Amino acid sequence: MQPLVDSYGRRIKSMRISITDKCNFRCTYCMPKEQFHDNYRFLKSQERLSFEEIVRLSRLFASLGVRKLRLTGGEPLLRANLSDLVGDLTAIPGIDDIALTTNGVLLGQHAVEDLPADTLVYLLGSRYCETDRLSEIAWQLFEKTPPGWARVQAICDFVHRHIAFGYEHARASKTAWEAYAEGKGVCRDYAHLAVAFCRCMNIPARYCTGYLSDIGTPKPWAAGDFAGWFEAYIGGHWRTFDPRNNVPRIGRILIAQGRDASDVPITQTFGPNTLAGFKVWTDEVA
Repeated sequence: MQPLVDSYGRRIKSMRISITDKCNFRCTYCMPKEQFHDNYRFLKSQERLSFEEIVRLSRLFASLGVRKLRLTGGEPLLRANLSDLVGDLTAIPGIDDIALTTNGVLLGQHAVEDLPADTLVYLLGSRYCETDRLSEIAWQLFEKTPPGWARVQAICDFVHRHIAFGYEHARASKTAWEAYAEGKGVCRDYAHLAVAFCRCMNIPARYCTGYLSDIGTPKPWAAGDFAGWFEAYIGGHWRTFDPRNNVPRIGRILIAQGRDASDVPITQTFGPNTLAGFKVWTDEVA
């Protein structure tokens, strides 16, 4: 058979498969609740492709040159017995890569002994994340939350409410413990406190520094700035969380990841220096 090509003559090597139209979120940019309300008619089970049909179609497209499959939705994890489908797709000759688009809420938390070795350092205390001082507080706050994504989101919700944002509260030496005690700070303080809480709850978490655009948010926009957020290791992958904003955002540009801001500062200097200024902006590409 001739390989699949698009209208420009390029070989088609990847295919997206939507396995459900349902989702457990009502994000304004995807499935706004005004449209996808309780009476909205989603597809009935007999109207969706069966797993057998998906596997048969995937075999056909693999024979035509497709090498990568992405399972999407809605929220794919809402489809029962999804792991059986993934196993069948993995066995198809020619398929080299299978990815899953998910909001992650239904992903579970790993037992510590099952974590990959390279994640273990992100369970330990660090310069700005004092797990020893925050461990008892974390367990008091989050012990009864469901493990996994829901627990990390509960941590983000708490931090988002607990800390009052203000640039006047910024301090280069401020730690997670101090941010908790003072109840005020900037984005890196939100991230440090959430990272520390996650580690206390045996969830690997690492600090992220980068740019965060205002694309998709109401104007007027403030001047662009650097931003801090974090990633938690949930369901076998690193997942992005932002306790400062605590809503999905468009145009998040990652620069670096580390144990905390001491690993990935905005600037790393050697000797006396003076910041003359900087400008951050983000343009949306069509």
